[in-house]
Amino acid sequence: MKIGVFSTFMSPLATPEMIRDFGRHAEDIGLDSIWMGEHVVLFDKNTFGYPGSKDGRIPVPEGGGLLDVVATFGFLAAATSKLRLGTGVALVPQRNPLYTAKEICTLDWLTNGRIDFGIGVGWNKEEVEACGYGWEDRGARCDEFLEVMQRLWTEPVVDFAGKWVTFEACRLDPKPIQKPHVPIIVGGYAEPALRRAVRFGAGWYGFNRDPAGTKDMIRRLDEAFAKAGRERRKDFQIIITPPATMPVDAMQEYAGLGVDRLVLNLGSQRPERIRERMAEMERLVKSAA
Repeated sequence: MKIGVFSTFMSPLATPEMIRDFGRHAEDIGLDSIWMGEHVVLFDKNTFGYPGSKDGRIPVPEGGGLLDVVATFGFLAAATSKLRLGTGVALVPQRNPLYTAKEICTLDWLTNGRIDFGIGVGWNKEEVEACGYGWEDRGARCDEFLEVMQRLWTEPVVDFAGKWVTFEACRLDPKPIQKPHVPIIVGGYAEPALRRAVRFGAGWYGFNRDPAGTKDMIRRLDEAFAKAGRERRKDFQIIITPPATMPVDAMQEYAGLGVDRLVLNLGSQRPERIRERMAEMERLVKSAA
């Protein structure tokens, strides 16, 4: 079982020096990957609360905000040589699919194939609408956008006629280093998300899942594969971020469930807390080796 870290870098704590040193330290202690969440803008009032906190709000420092994933991964890629970099998750239905395809394959090209494209439909209604898209149809739009990206990554010339995207004789280069394309890791717990994982996914990502919840989701995922007349391949990755409160010494339980990659939540980005958390992760890397 490989060990990674989830850290949505936020200003003002996430300075260039902090991010560079963090990436190098993560690589030095043997972590497999760094994963980042994505929100381009935040709102004082939301229709639905953030599912990752008790009060429904993203814990952003006063006067701060979330750094852009693509730009930050470009910066981290230059500071590291082995770490994989994963979006956890990119909000596909509020992104332009051609720009997204270009950004992700360029990152893959520049990192020599170190990118994992974790995707989801998002929970923030206001953010989706502010980006110029509808809320209710975001699932169907996500599927169409993923199809567009897959084809642009794998075909030399693409014609496409969909509900949201239409073009003829379109070329996107360079192609990703990874083949057949950048791995798509699907996040989400509803039935449409599981069907999306079966259709597009090289893996499934569960955030804030304890062992019992992970076991149940793997069962449901296998049922989704069976409904599609397929079996889950051995190389289909199960990636989990455990609850932040879960003791590190209890995390070997995930290996017994068949989890391939465990992505621990960094939590606070204050220097003293980073030192403590990285020491915990280093012990887990050694015990999982």
